[in-house]
Amino acid sequence: MKKIRAGVIGVGHLGRFHAQKYAMLSDVELVGVADASIDRAALVAAEVRTRPFSSYKELFGLVDVVSIATPTAFHAPIGLEFLSRGIDALIEKPLAMTSVDALRLTETAARTGAVLQVGHLERFNPAVMALRAMKLAPNFIECSRLAPFPNRSTDIDVVFDMMIHDIDIILSLADSPVEAVSAAGASTVTDKTDAASALITFKSGFGASITASRVSKERLRKLTLYHSRGFVTADYANQSVIVSCASRRPGAGFASFTEDEVPLEKKDTLLEEIKAFLKCSGEKTAPLVSGVEGKAALEVAEMIQASIARSSIGRS
Repeated sequence: MKKIRAGVIGVGHLGRFHAQKYAMLSDVELVGVADASIDRAALVAAEVRTRPFSSYKELFGLVDVVSIATPTAFHAPIGLEFLSRGIDALIEKPLAMTSVDALRLTETAARTGAVLQVGHLERFNPAVMALRAMKLAPNFIECSRLAPFPNRSTDIDVVFDMMIHDIDIILSLADSPVEAVSAAGASTVTDKTDAASALITFKSGFGASITASRVSKERLRKLTLYHSRGFVTADYANQSVIVSCASRRPGAGFASFTEDEVPLEKKDTLLEEIKAFLKCSGEKTAPLVSGVEGKAALEVAEMIQASIARSSIGRS
């Protein structure tokens, strides 16, 4: 069987992992990695036994698919060049710097028939997949995503860097349009928002609260979905799901909650994401996280940014 020819554009912290995953797959030929720093490209290329390129344009005609893991500002311009040539692209989150650019990407992919998948990694987390499979109607969702300062991804704020993961997951669970957004945030290390909290309300009546910080002392990636019979907690880091149900005692109201952990097989989420992308590329089917969904998450992130900006003006 002919191998899929793949390339990785941008091999910093995350792009390097993309290259490693492609190199592991027997049905893939990792043609090369490209980076603005040829030294960085050469270092990663040596690790995964492929060719380094100083320009992504050198990969035109050599690849069938690419991962784009550059700084966010380059997602749209580079993605457009590959998609316009009919080359399938897995673009890291956020899809673009603006929803306008995201629309251009989705329209180009639709026109050329290229597969456009967005790197919302948590969608491939076994905990999230198990939660989605339950098909629960949420009354309220609460998300917390905390991490120490990463010394990377400082070209974007915490909303685009971290919170957008949970925005995407909530939108996939909501099955309802967003009605309103309110948010507040603070800059502590960078000149951008480093910690933020947002409340999203949906037209169906339920709400979602998201807290994200990249200046925390602790690491936490957790979602709790409250529904009419109890609540479900998904821990992304541990890849675990605990189902809590209220038990009733006649005449005594709620007596207690029973807890059951859902048995899950732990997965390498990035590897699963790339394998799913390659399957969609080979079969020309819609990806789990399409460009349209990436754009939707970006639009809500922009609403949160606007609300933070308004709250900041009110404090000044």
